[in-house]
Amino acid sequence: MANKRQAWGTRLGIIMAVAGSAVGLGNFLRFPVQAASNGGGAFMIPYFVSLFLLGIPLMWVEWTLGRFGGGFEHGTAPGIFHTIVQKNRFIKYFGVIGIFGPLVIFIYYTYVESWTLAYSFFAITGRYAGANTQAAMQSFLKGFQGLESNQYFSNLGPAYIFFLITFLANITVIYYGIKGGIEKLCNIAMPLLFAFGMIIMVRVLFLGTPDLSKPAWNLVNGLGFLWNPDFSALKSAKVWLAAAGQIFFTLSVGIGVILTYASYLKKGDDVVLSGLTAVSMNEFAEVIIGGCIVIPAAFVFFGPAGTEAIAKGGAFNLGFVTVPLIFGHIPAGAFFGCIWFLLLFLAGITSSVSLAQPAVAFLEDEFNVSRKKSVTILGIAAFILSQPAIFLLGKGVVNELDFWGGTFCLVVFATIEVILFAWVFGMEKAWQEIHRGADMAVPKVYKFIIKYITPLFLFCILGFWLYQDGIPTILMKNVSLADRPFVLGTRVFLIFIFIVLAVMVKIAWSKKRGRKVS
Repeated sequence: MANKRQAWGTRLGIIMAVAGSAVGLGNFLRFPVQAASNGGGAFMIPYFVSLFLLGIPLMWVEWTLGRFGGGFEHGTAPGIFHTIVQKNRFIKYFGVIGIFGPLVIFIYYTYVESWTLAYSFFAITGRYAGANTQAAMQSFLKGFQGLESNQYFSNLGPAYIFFLITFLANITVIYYGIKGGIEKLCNIAMPLLFAFGMIIMVRVLFLGTPDLSKPAWNLVNGLGFLWNPDFSALKSAKVWLAAAGQIFFTLSVGIGVILTYASYLKKGDDVVLSGLTAVSMNEFAEVIIGGCIVIPAAFVFFGPAGTEAIAKGGAFNLGFVTVPLIFGHIPAGAFFGCIWFLLLFLAGITSSVSLAQPAVAFLEDEFNVSRKKSVTILGIAAFILSQPAIFLLGKGVVNELDFWGGTFCLVVFATIEVILFAWVFGMEKAWQEIHRGADMAVPKVYKFIIKYITPLFLFCILGFWLYQDGIPTILMKNVSLADRPFVLGTRVFLIFIFIVLAVMVKIAWSKKRGRKVS
């Protein structure tokens, strides 16, 4: 007996869920670092170009393809791609990327997400209060991660406990389904997230000049550090690639998650306005809230040289070293530290549950496995697969998972999607499908953009990557000799996961052919 497919409860619910998928740790940690390191305000030019030529078109493509595939009871890329090109029996294997990418991200993202829950607890209990320098806070983080044994932590035990709590929270939400789990979570988490963000942003905007002996270290100059443009940076292809990568990362396009979420829509549900609303919520969280908190606050307390060093130190240092030190300088710092890390946790969990959903939907739709059994299978598999990311964090494993699962696969999958949508499905038919049930019309220029500009842009990104970084990355040129065995092992691990998923796709379609024959 076939399982009845789930559905969203309300239009607001699906918007909140897609926005929750998009609004993640990258909005508040990765974006400020990328902007500050790539020309400041000049970075926003390629950023918004990428948003209008890549992000928004791909968002509409994925919402439309997902809703279309859902009408045939397919909620993941293999089934949706097969529905579009039924005559080509190999096309569904390209769709494996849309399950593989989210699963790979999920197995390390959940661990990083658990750090935010731990740090919210540490903030309110004063656990890291004694670490009042960059070096001390760095040592605290490394001890927590199990990278060293020190005065703060002697083993990985505390981190593992918070991982177990976070992992179980994710699986519980997914267990209760689309409406009862994911939608309910996002309807509560997203308003809380924005409330916490606004509280922290307002507090930062009223920091003033704490050190009167250094009047130039003020908020206005701090905002200028992030937003004043260095137009010479626009000559660098690296800046344009960084901006395009941030749009992919922040909107969760090219992963396969939106395809799955949109598959639970009804045939006449609006994808144009809903998709645009989700994009707008994400951009508000990233550009307005994310851009007005960390870098400006760091400038006020650490000055231009210190802030530049912080930006170059990466997102982890920014979120887990610099921010606790900043809040340690202000009244009620424990409270602000707690809600900062709770904000990150809410952003993380609304994203991670979306990453798990494609694998669950694949089991439900293609193997007719019940929701409870699908979640149990995913939970066991994901828990086992997560262990290398936890215990081999310092060996380059997470970086490798993040690159292949969370960067490379995104661009490749997005390229496949837009070509199938505009050139195989057909732009005329696709344009009609986008506007089915729509309350507003997409500007006609996007017909040209989706068919020509977006795929060309994607090919350029892939081409530049292959030219600039492809061979060195494949040959592990930037990996230390000590870490190379672990990185190579991670690649074998990833190939194994991909092959298993491809075999599962083959088995699923073989069973379907068998049922048709009988």
